[in-house]
Parts: sequence; structure tokens; C-alpha cells
Amino acid sequence: MMVPMWLLLLLSPLLCAQSPETIQAPWEGVPEGFRNLPIGRFRIPKSLDQWKRDRAGVKEIVVRSLGDLPARPSPDRVRVVSSERKDGYTLEQFVFHNGVDTEVPGYIAIPLNRQGRLPAILTMHGHSSSKENMFGIRPTSQDVAALLTGHGFVVLGIDNYFNGERKGMGPAGSLETMARSNDQEMSLFKLNLWLGRTLWGMMLRDEQIALDYLASRPEVDPRRIGAQGMSMGSTRAWWLAAIDDRIRAVVAVACFTRYEDLIATRNLRAHGIYYFVPGILKHFDSEGIMALLAPRPFLALTGDSDAGSPPTGMKKLEQILGEVYKVHGHPERFQSVIYPHTGHVYNDDEKDRMVRWFEKYLNPSGAE
Repeated sequence: MMVPMWLLLLLSPLLCAQSPETIQAPWEGVPEGFRNLPIGRFRIPKSLDQWKRDRAGVKEIVVRSLGDLPARPSPDRVRVVSSERKDGYTLEQFVFHNGVDTEVPGYIAIPLNRQGRLPAILTMHGHSSSKENMFGIRPTSQDVAALLTGHGFVVLGIDNYFNGERKGMGPAGSLETMARSNDQEMSLFKLNLWLGRTLWGMMLRDEQIALDYLASRPEVDPRRIGAQGMSMGSTRAWWLAAIDDRIRAVVAVACFTRYEDLIATRNLRAHGIYYFVPGILKHFDSEGIMALLAPRPFLALTGDSDAGSPPTGMKKLEQILGEVYKVHGHPERFQSVIYPHTGHVYNDDEKDRMVRWFEKYLNPSGAE
């Protein structure tokens, strides 16, 4: 059966798995002019004192790459629009205006049986997914709300700029729901560049507004908030933790990606345009961003046959981040699991590891 072109366009950002026979040696087939790019190198700290001196400058580069982001609105402007009792938790739907261009809808799931303030997880969906997929409204493998509430966590997630209920809310309005699936994403990317911002920065800003609201909820212990996501949501999780220290633990499923290795394996096409930011590679690769998480717990779960995460890059990230966490005296707080013969998936083993990681480091029982 021939797959319609519209479906291929819809799925293209997700078609990241590649069979072993298509995996190439680094730089094979890359034209000569792209083999010696002026890419900066992250300085692996030799001591904690050195990293303490370097960290502020690294974070400044990361934040600056996101563009001129407007101030965030107050979390007290969030409106709860519905509340429904589920099996073991209450599901509230809310909405807030991000103070710039659009309203942002989301869900928060709150365990029914609770004592005191609970730890919470900010969950982030992948490209071409939505909050409904994470909260069991339209279940996919990214459905985590019931699982996490069952283990004592409050769970919150929103639709990002071009998914879910926000489709048709870009610069061209409803025209972008009638054409190719990526039109709204492209329009937003272009517009934000004109305005001195980046689409990725604005997406992370929305997550920070959601985090502001999550931390303000009386059911939540703001000292115990984690972030998790798959694919585009995975990347949002570790980027968000890099720029916002309120995220105390991270689980990133797929997209444990080193940028130079995407170029070397001819896989820049494996990622949508939304997360590209200016200037970052002049200074360092993604290890510079991820290093900002240390010593907070960071678990990466990735398939070795996922084109969006070349194994050569993952091995480099493991080595570099291992050194960063070692100088903090907590090498155990960084773990990377690379699944053999596995593509771009969120499987049951990854979900089990995700829950256990958060139980270990965010302590839902409340015990000291």
C-alpha cells in the first residue's frame, strides 16, 4: 500500500530509526567543505573549583543562544477550566496566556491519596504529539500520567507551540491546519528570528511558565520537581534543566544527541527545525548544555538505531558527562542506557527506569 505524502510529511520528524545496514562511519559521504567546521570545544573540568569558575559563563552562552525572551507572566493568571476524577487522581485542565502571542492549554494530574506536599514531574511530549497523549486522553507510548500519579507524583504537561490544541494558532491561523503539517512550525521559526528570538527559546519559555505554575500549586513541593519527555520532549527536558535549576532530576528518552555527530553521520535531517539556535556550536557542543545539569540526577535512555542520536555522539557524551559528574563527587547521578537494536521508542523498560529514577531522587514517600 502506498503511504500518502501528507502522512509521510506528518511522520517525517519521527522516522528516526535506521536499520544497521544504513548506519555509516562518521564523515562518510560528507563533502569536504563540511568536515572541518569551526566548532568550539567544551573544556572538561579537571576539578570542581574549575567548573564553578566556568559554569556561569557556559550558562550565559546557552541562555543567550535562545534570543531575547520576554518576561514571563505571573502564575496566578492561570485559569482552571475543568476538573475530573480519574482512577486514583484528579485531572484538571487549565489554560494560561503566555503574555506574548497565544493561550497555552495543559493538564495537571494530582493523586487523590496524599499527605503533605508531593514531588512533581513536568512531562513534555514529542514532535507531532500532544498533552492528550501524555495524559491518557488519546494514549500513545508517551502516556505517563496515570503511571506517575500511581507512584505519588503530581504530573503537569502542556501543548507546545505547534501541537495539540495550538495547531492553527500560529501566524497564519487556520491556514496552517489545512496545509503541510510543518507549516506552522516553519512560520514560527521565521517570525521569531525576525524578532530577535528563537522558536526553541519561546518553547522553553512556555515550559518555564508551566513550571512557575507547577511550583505554585499547594499540592507540590517546589524543591522536588523533575522533568521527563520523549524525543522533542526529551530535548526540552534537558535544555530546560540547563537553564532552570528548579528542575531537580531529569529523564530523557531518545534524543541524547551530540550535534557534530549529526553532521558527521548526515543526520541533520533527523530533527525538525524548531530546536536550532544561533551560535551554540561556536562555543561547544551539546555536552556544554547538559553539563549544566550536574550534579542533579540525569538519566538518558536511547536506542542505538535511532538516527537522531548517533551512537558515536552518545559515547562521547557519556565520557564527557561522566567526567563532569565525577568532579562533583556524584558519578552515580548520571546514567546513560543505550538499548541495542532499538529505534525511536518509549518502551516499558524505559518507563520502569524512569519511575525508579524519580522515586530514588525525588522521594515520593516524603521520608528523609
